[in-house]
Amino acid sequence: MIKIFEILCFVGFISVMAHPYYRDRIPNGYAVSNPCGSGFWEAVGHYDPLHHTHDKNPFGLAFAAAGHQWTVDLCNADSDGDGVSNGAELGDPNCTWTAGDTPEGKSTGQPGICEPVGSGACSSIAFYCGCHGHACIG
Repeated sequence: MIKIFEILCFVGFISVMAHPYYRDRIPNGYAVSNPCGSGFWEAVGHYDPLHHTHDKNPFGLAFAAAGHQWTVDLCNADSDGDGVSNGAELGDPNCTWTAGDTPEGKSTGQPGICEPVGSGACSSIAFYCGCHGHACIG
């Protein structure tokens, strides 16, 4: 019984540790603006700013579909529908960034959360700051 618990803990630890790997694959992956307040949105492809939930936001889905790689198509896309490209929101407006390089600029938005949250083009999106789990899908 203890052995099974140790294995489950190890697997859980590995899965949590794997997520920074994805953040290394997008420009400013560790400094993505938080549309719900100050600081950064750590779980970039998810609806929760701090936790890697099962439900991915539109950018997380697009990033997965692109093979978890930053591509010119992903950069030029507007995954969250707020009128700003993923690249512009992540500091790569010209789509020239490659993994390991310094991005052209700083993050100005969250590519998976329509901004400003709840207003204008984003008013029809079910996401609201502070939502958790399936309540964030919209």
